[in-house]
Amino acid sequence: MNARTGSATQDLASFSSELVYGDIPDSAVKLAKMLLLDWLGSAIVGSTQKPAKMLLSIVDKLGGTPESTIVVHARKTSCINAALVNGAMSHIVELDDVHKSSILHPGAVVIPAALAMSEREGADGKSLLTAIVAGYDVAIRIGEAVNPSHYRYWHTTGTCGTFGAAVAAGKILDLDTNAMVNALGSAGTQAAGLWEFVSNGSMSKHLHAGKAAANGVLSALLAKNGFTGANTIIEGTRGFCEAMSDSYDVSRMTANLGKQFRILEVSLKPYASCRHTHSVIDAILKIRSQTKIRPQDVGRIRVKTYSAALQIAGNELPRTPFEAKFSLSYCTSVALVRGKAGLDSFNNESLNDQAIRDLMGKVEITSDPEFDKQYPEKWPAKAELKTKDGKEYFAMVEFPLGDPENPIKDEDLQAKFKSLASVALKPEKVESIVDSVGSTEKITDARLLTKLLEVG
Repeated sequence: MNARTGSATQDLASFSSELVYGDIPDSAVKLAKMLLLDWLGSAIVGSTQKPAKMLLSIVDKLGGTPESTIVVHARKTSCINAALVNGAMSHIVELDDVHKSSILHPGAVVIPAALAMSEREGADGKSLLTAIVAGYDVAIRIGEAVNPSHYRYWHTTGTCGTFGAAVAAGKILDLDTNAMVNALGSAGTQAAGLWEFVSNGSMSKHLHAGKAAANGVLSALLAKNGFTGANTIIEGTRGFCEAMSDSYDVSRMTANLGKQFRILEVSLKPYASCRHTHSVIDAILKIRSQTKIRPQDVGRIRVKTYSAALQIAGNELPRTPFEAKFSLSYCTSVALVRGKAGLDSFNNESLNDQAIRDLMGKVEITSDPEFDKQYPEKWPAKAELKTKDGKEYFAMVEFPLGDPENPIKDEDLQAKFKSLASVALKPEKVESIVDSVGSTEKITDARLLTKLLEVG
């Protein structure tokens, strides 16, 4: 690869355009396939949700060249619209992957962009995997450089994810370094996504992922056609970092670039809620495993976490299942009452379960300055439960289940996918997808994979 120039935009573009499949370590290839399967599970179950159907109805009316598949719905549309709908769908049920220090859901934006463009171009499996690895790397590095201050207002998946989607789509289009710079320039000027959606639990969060994926695809297509973008969009005096972060470190974007593949640091989600709630859920499940305590015997539960978790998931009285996904008090309570936090823990029946509602009133959530110092490299939580008769139980979690430091087993990941995919697809098709994704590098045309994603 070329020597570094000192321009983050140029260096990231150079890395992305020059990366080839043979440069990627086997461990990163294996994980890329796991993340592809995991993303497909989230997208398939997301396709059954109301927000997905709303988006799909709009796209159907808009029309478009039938070049890329919308997952499950058995029709093709433009690659931009396919990335939009698939990206949004994969972010609805809150089971998509996440990277800690960049505070980013890379799969929800990078994979739909890579897949839509791969189908359009008839790219092979190795090209698809290379695009995914490159997209993850760039999005994560930019996210790390601008966070945690960026995250106060900006949803990193919608902002930094746009860059990753542009790179992924650009790899499939075989953009050279100059064209990739232009793609990043167009991506950066479209990067958006504000956290205000948490004020009323709106659907905008899903749109962030969809738009980031679609805008990345658009940016790559424009660059392929010679359309120019700011060549210092990331580090420029009126660029992304200056505009959207109080404290940033551009050097983090290029440290060990091409040597340290950031996809290897991505976490997978076992619970259908905001990742900021997962350490608490794990802590409660640990306590639950220690005792046969009944919810009605609980006197109080004190939870300590980091400030960002409280800011994003501090809703004490969620009114909808989606708001419950961003409620530490609800997630604490449902984990103790039900012993799990899967999809069926975030529906109206669970939300109105009186045992869960009663327990929520006994949960106290506070931030801990020591945990703030560890965040975002760690997302820790501590739970302290005291019974009415004075017994006390404690559990501390630094790395929730699914982190690289506390990984999900391959067989459990496959089980997660099969459970989600079976909501919309027949068992034999689910098995075919598992087999196909497991050997993605052998696929000669991405259309062989996307054909499996249609109902029937």
